[in-house]
Amino acid sequence: MTSPLIQKPETATPAAPDPVASFIRFVILGGGVGVLSGLAVTLLAMTLPWAVSNALVTAASTLLCTELHARFTFSTGRRAGWREHWQSAGSATAAYLATTTAVYALHLTQPSPGMLSEQIVYLSASGLAGLGRFTVLRLYVFAIRRGQEAARPRLQSMHRSTVAHCS
Repeated sequence: MTSPLIQKPETATPAAPDPVASFIRFVILGGGVGVLSGLAVTLLAMTLPWAVSNALVTAASTLLCTELHARFTFSTGRRAGWREHWQSAGSATAAYLATTTAVYALHLTQPSPGMLSEQIVYLSASGLAGLGRFTVLRLYVFAIRRGQEAARPRLQSMHRSTVAHCS
């Protein structure tokens, strides 16, 4: 006889990942992509306007980071869907505006800043924007939807019983 207290795998709901572990993964994955993005923006800015370079790199890094965050940072166990990509793009737009504004402010105060100064300002603004992005991604984009998670096991159960009755 099985205990009624033990949940069957099909009725168990996934637990939200630990916020500290998620933040550490976010910093490692997002920070790593951020450092590479900083280098890419600098290289592209040699041939394109800085804002255009930043927009191209932000778009590419957002696609990559959304996939990484869906799979590893927030442990959804699946690839990011269109909804997650669009919502993540919204928070990335805010980050783009923050980094672009910071670098333009640097250029207003120092007409010819060095590459190191640009990198420090870009990565600092990116890091601050990253804190906001983590909050938005954790609480909104990749949050476990209680209604959806509770409905899915019932639908799977209904599908199994329908198949069993049809055979």
